[in-house]
Amino acid sequence: MTIFNELKYNGILSAALLLGFCLPVLGGCAAGPDFKTPAAPTVASYGPEGMPKETVQANDEFGGIQRFLSGGDVPAAWWALYQSNPLNDLIAKAVVSNASLDAARAALRAADETAAASYGSFFPAISGSASVDRNKSRSSAESNSSGSPFTLYNTSVAVSYAPDIFGGARRATEARDAAAQAQRFELEAAYLTLTANVVTTAIQEASLREQIKATQEIIAAQEKQLAMMQTQLEVGAIAKPAYLSQLQTVAASKTALPPLEQQLAANRHLMSVLLGQFPSEGVPTSFTLANFKLPAELPLSLPSKLVEQRPDIRAARANLQAANAEVGIAMTAMLPQFPLTASYGIGASRLADMFSPGTALWGLGAGILQPIFQGGELLHNKRAKEALFDQAAAQYRATVLSAFQNVADSLKALESDAQSLAAQVDNERAAAQALEMTQQQFNAGAISHIALLQAQTAYQTAKIGLIKAKAARLADTAALFQSLGGGWWNRDKENGESL
Repeated sequence: MTIFNELKYNGILSAALLLGFCLPVLGGCAAGPDFKTPAAPTVASYGPEGMPKETVQANDEFGGIQRFLSGGDVPAAWWALYQSNPLNDLIAKAVVSNASLDAARAALRAADETAAASYGSFFPAISGSASVDRNKSRSSAESNSSGSPFTLYNTSVAVSYAPDIFGGARRATEARDAAAQAQRFELEAAYLTLTANVVTTAIQEASLREQIKATQEIIAAQEKQLAMMQTQLEVGAIAKPAYLSQLQTVAASKTALPPLEQQLAANRHLMSVLLGQFPSEGVPTSFTLANFKLPAELPLSLPSKLVEQRPDIRAARANLQAANAEVGIAMTAMLPQFPLTASYGIGASRLADMFSPGTALWGLGAGILQPIFQGGELLHNKRAKEALFDQAAAQYRATVLSAFQNVADSLKALESDAQSLAAQVDNERAAAQALEMTQQQFNAGAISHIALLQAQTAYQTAKIGLIKAKAARLADTAALFQSLGGGWWNRDKENGESL
């Protein structure tokens, strides 16, 4: 048989492979249930009170009204609404250098490559080989074999293919694609967490610095009062117990400084790690509350949009789709397989005869493989996949409910923050006026030292409370943006960049 005749058999092979490619198309659908995207929630608001309109106003630089724009779209760079260039610079650095974000990027690349690799099952597997063997057989009188050494040259190409008749390969690629999609939203979630952490860490630093500054000012005022009382003690204008009480008050106020300084140091260390560097390298920027402006208009996504915008919900949905595809894969494992094989090669005892007539070797094969008895393994594996799908469905529902809770909590926190700030402003100003009046009365000998201590304590508490109330409004605003998904869907439109 000549090599040209072999090509005729290759035509048969080509027809068989073509049939294998067409069978999945002719089959129409894959085994197992097709995935259906869960319907969006039909609730009209995040909380029982309905969609909020605006917060109350306070007489303070951070006391402005915050308006909730129902149906508004969250910008990708939502932190820019704080109008803080140092904050913008730190976030830009963190996005480039943060180790956790780099890990999430690498995980996405791996998931994408795994998904791409799964498409190889739709194509025939082709392998080639070439060999040279030197052999010597045992001599035999019956066969008149001399037992002389001989050489065999061989080269061949083998093709194997399993038509995806019942859609097992299609379900496998669907599962890998869904896993890659889930990882893509895990990356978005890591990005959102990182940017929100940078913002809240900067706000916390500003709060701590303001608290330290206020405490130092209070201590300075108390020490000034202590010096005046020492003079009064020396001339016999006051009793020594009053002086000692003020001395104890100063000492007690000083004990508040070390914990605040320790928290500030830990906060700076955290910021260094968020920036992808060692704590010893330091942070190039320091923050006070003056570095921030309170965002006045807050976009508020509609509840029906939240399931499309929260990265954790999208990741949970992708995991649900992957679990659904795994059920189909388990079902196809119980159905017959139809492997096709073909090979073509040349073998000769001399290299010069490799392309001579009669040296060609070929083979065609087709078969059917049907599992008959596996000890219940395939059935129980299918049931396990169905249970995992139910688990993924429950996790998806839990993620959606948690997301709505996050938004509801953030909205309520912002309303309460505004009310708290208004009360803290009034409290601080009243405490300052009371302290000033009490000091004048004490210096004139009209009241006891106990009243002065009470006024000093009330003012110290009110001033620290006001600082914390300002920081809370800033931090809870960031929490709202984070709970709404962070605007990742607008990133390409705003700056043409992606993760």
